[in-house]
Amino acid sequence: MGNEHQKGFVLAEITKSGIGIITFGHPMSNALPGAILETLAQSINQIASDQRCKVIVLQSQGSKAFCAGASFDELISISDYESGLEFFSGFAKVINACRKAPKLIIGRVQGKAVGGGVGLASATDYCFATQKAQIKLSELAVGIGPFVVGPAVERKIGKSAMSELAIDATQWRSAQWAKEKGLFNEVYPDEIEMDAAIERLSTQLVCSNPEAISELKKIFWEGTDHWDELLLQRATISGRLVLSDFTKNAISAFKTK
Repeated sequence: MGNEHQKGFVLAEITKSGIGIITFGHPMSNALPGAILETLAQSINQIASDQRCKVIVLQSQGSKAFCAGASFDELISISDYESGLEFFSGFAKVINACRKAPKLIIGRVQGKAVGGGVGLASATDYCFATQKAQIKLSELAVGIGPFVVGPAVERKIGKSAMSELAIDATQWRSAQWAKEKGLFNEVYPDEIEMDAAIERLSTQLVCSNPEAISELKKIFWEGTDHWDELLLQRATISGRLVLSDFTKNAISAFKTK
């Protein structure tokens, strides 16, 4: 399963041992245009329902940024409410696909994560990172806010830490900070050590009882049954704000930095 969109891609495969690997990529620091978000959500749904898959690893291409969040080019080109809502709904679909997957999702964060990228890491069930994996929720700095990803981030690190990220939107937080707050479960000096740890855990989970995993997953995500509705409501806020002159000017200024 592979789909190419606007120079970006999503690849999904299941190894012989039963590990589902989903890789996304984009030349602009693995940013996420709408088409990529759509394909990513579909890929998670497909692989999660495949009986051959026992555990999922979510990763991005390359060894630099994990994910730069929303595509600025796409954000700035949104000219009506419907297309704004549709774009931000893409993040909602990906988070909800992770939430509903009856398999555990392991996150592999090799570098910086911004905005939607932090949301993506938060939507995984067990997240590995390297020391280069700094994070920030930059949305307020470009005139919007982390509305759609907020519930996923808050579920992982609590409202206090989430609001700290959301308010001080231009400051990077270290991978160690993210680990202390509960976003990252394990942080390694480099990708080699991180990948060895991912291999160990995923191999262990492949041999675990799938029914027990499915029941555990439900418990981990308890209290999120309303997220289909909630994240769509949040997407309407972002969809409205992205049309404002304030936001368009802020994004333009941010892009030229």
